[in-house]
Amino acid sequence: MTIPPLLLRQVSHSYGRLSVLEDISLEVKHGEFVAIVGPSGCGKTTLLNLLSGFDQPKSGTIERKGESRMVHQKDGLFPWLTVAENISLGLRRIEDEDRRKKQVEDLLGLIRLETFEDSYPHQLSGGMRQRVELARALAGASDILLLDEPFSALDYLTRIHLRQEVARILHERPRTVVLVTHDIEEAAQLADRVIVLGDRPAQIRYELTIKTARPRGPTHPDVVRAVHDILTVLNVESDSGEYVSASV
Repeated sequence: MTIPPLLLRQVSHSYGRLSVLEDISLEVKHGEFVAIVGPSGCGKTTLLNLLSGFDQPKSGTIERKGESRMVHQKDGLFPWLTVAENISLGLRRIEDEDRRKKQVEDLLGLIRLETFEDSYPHQLSGGMRQRVELARALAGASDILLLDEPFSALDYLTRIHLRQEVARILHERPRTVVLVTHDIEEAAQLADRVIVLGDRPAQIRYELTIKTARPRGPTHPDVVRAVHDILTVLNVESDSGEYVSASV
């Protein structure tokens, strides 16, 4: 039996008397891209912090198989380091300097910033900085990539471009991915499965599997249908309020 990279069983979490997550059970399969959406403040980032091991749940269990790395909403690049030096931080476990340099070169090619290796973060656009952050997270042997609204500060056209870039990069360097986002279109474009959380204390209200291969354009019929279904769940209460599973 294959052990999944991430497995949550009846996870609940609170901050003092404030209950944030309640009875979350979720399995993320190897190589799967799962997006988590829900109302603002419902606990999406809290769930990601639990998955990363940064926080521990108040109850329930989380099993993690493999190393994880996280990309945040605001890039964490060191301004005094060049692009190549920032990426190299993700390879610090590699002692052989020539091997490390070759992997940096490969990653620069992967994010299509070969000519910017000696540039500093302030010399790059927001989208370029996020690509460097992604390359650093993909460096080395990490198995799980955790994305915390990595494109939310960017303009719409840049976000669309970066979604395509992420899909391309993950096709070349597959990872198990969990994305937290408030952008439902983004979730529908990128994810194999979308998990919709309800209001705090959040539970899983809806789960949508999208079978169309990635990448998908924002106007792809399955993306449009998925966005409609998720918006319906978030804005219209069903009579039963029960958890629903669907696929497109």
